[in-house]
Amino acid sequence: MYKMADGISLNDANGISSGFDPEMAEIHESFMVEASEIMEGMGRDLLELEKSPSSVDILNRIFRAAHTLKGTSAFLGLKQMTEFAHALEDLLNKLRKAELIANPEIIDVFFEAYDVLKELLGRIEKNNQEPMDLASVLAKVDAVTHDSRAAETGSTPISNAATTDETHKSDPSNQQRLVDTTVRVDVTRLDELLNLVGELVLARNRLSQSAHRLVEECDTVAESRDIHESSQQIDSITTELQMAVMKTRMVPVAKVFNKLPRLVRDLARETHKDIDLQIYGKDTELDKSIMEELNDPLLHIIRNAVDHGIENPDERSKTKKPKKGTIVVNAEHEGNHIVISVEDDGRGMNAEALKFKATEKGIITSEQAGEMSDREAFNLVFTPGFSMAEKVTNISGRGVGMDIVRTNVAKLKGLIEIDSQIGRGTVLTLKLPLTLAIIQGLLVKSSGEIFAIPLSSVVEVVRVRSTELGTIGGRTVMRLRNSVLAVGRMSDVLGLSEHQPPPEWSYVVVVSWSEQRLGIVVDAFLGQKEIVIKSIGNPLESVPAIGGSTILGDGRVVLILDVGQFVSIFEGQESRMKEYGPNELSHAQ
Repeated sequence: MYKMADGISLNDANGISSGFDPEMAEIHESFMVEASEIMEGMGRDLLELEKSPSSVDILNRIFRAAHTLKGTSAFLGLKQMTEFAHALEDLLNKLRKAELIANPEIIDVFFEAYDVLKELLGRIEKNNQEPMDLASVLAKVDAVTHDSRAAETGSTPISNAATTDETHKSDPSNQQRLVDTTVRVDVTRLDELLNLVGELVLARNRLSQSAHRLVEECDTVAESRDIHESSQQIDSITTELQMAVMKTRMVPVAKVFNKLPRLVRDLARETHKDIDLQIYGKDTELDKSIMEELNDPLLHIIRNAVDHGIENPDERSKTKKPKKGTIVVNAEHEGNHIVISVEDDGRGMNAEALKFKATEKGIITSEQAGEMSDREAFNLVFTPGFSMAEKVTNISGRGVGMDIVRTNVAKLKGLIEIDSQIGRGTVLTLKLPLTLAIIQGLLVKSSGEIFAIPLSSVVEVVRVRSTELGTIGGRTVMRLRNSVLAVGRMSDVLGLSEHQPPPEWSYVVVVSWSEQRLGIVVDAFLGQKEIVIKSIGNPLESVPAIGGSTILGDGRVVLILDVGQFVSIFEGQESRMKEYGPNELSHAQ
């Protein structure tokens, strides 16, 4: 039993707390936050140490991290983490004093030890009582610590290796300012606050509409003008409050990007490739909820770039490329979106090979392959079960991965695009909204019903006569400048009953989804509106092509279109049209 100074006991039979006294809950939570930040920094420093093994600054940072983990874990009675961090501290101390040099063997042991520390931290967080078997890793740490072969003969202690005491003295005023200006808030509280702001936006919209109508009807009454001015002021304040709350949920994309260097390092070793990973735009921010869902898609994309994109050194030499391949990851803001691109200088994608493989697997027909553009062929990699790998490995070949990427990106209401050139490489671009709570929507009317289309998916809106819509091969199309655009009437795709004949003039909303463009024919265009996305609830969740609902200023409930599902339904109807013929479709259904 480990006794705290204040008499609180923590069970350390297996080195992990069996549960904290309520009074210790805050201390435990603070430890988890601090330890996670320390581990994140240590992971980056280990990757830097591999590139600069003699860097005193890097060694000092890693040493301080291990020393802090040892001290805080000992305070909480976390025996296994304390002992393990102490063993690492001994090894790091020898490296700092130049009694050892950080050779590849030591670096590998450090990475293995780092993974063990992360596992220990995960067990502490989950209150897992099962002790870890640390004997083999501790033996490796001990072996390299006392391995005389790793010592640099004739070396002298590094003079500028700062001691721990010196480190604590460094600029404490800055640390104090950081603590004083930072408050950690539970995410659920931010969610509640954002929900309240959403309700406020709805109320603001209703007040604004009522005030505008009041001024039109009673323009000569002074009070009506006062109400209108107050409404405008509330409108402005609500917008500022909304932006302020949204910013509190924004986190740097570095939270995800910082995981990539270690992933690329391990994959490069496994595939015997030499890869230079370059990361830009780490400070670009987006909503925390989107950040959490971005992790898996980005990891799949990087795995694909390493395994399929970058060639091995011999293959690159034959094509007169540098033996070291390059993967560039970049993030930047573009309006109300964040754009993340992953570019490699590898072998590129062969559109014809993709078509052949898809035809061989029965995913598409030979006729479909002949009609496909290169961009459409690239999108075949997102098909479930599709893989170009010749054999199954730990990295790829199981036919899963890129289809998960598109599915997850679709959940985030984002777009994904691929551009590639044989022999020069591939660029994969993700375009994601900064937030999913409050968006700009395009209000349209079809068959007497009002729908909202997310503005992020809208390319343009065109007003056309019904006579301008034609048919090619049983497919409804229209000419848009110098190209032919497939169009689908919203009422037909969603199965809405027509209350009246189609008007002479219609509006075509051109939407983009995964490199596909489609014109959605609607009866009327009602303008742009800021909308708050609300769940439609269990009874309606299974309704196809509907991604949520919102409330207009007059209290009417409006359904929000899921553009991705709408395009899929349209394509399914088009496929049946081609299979049965336009006159036989009704009988086939």
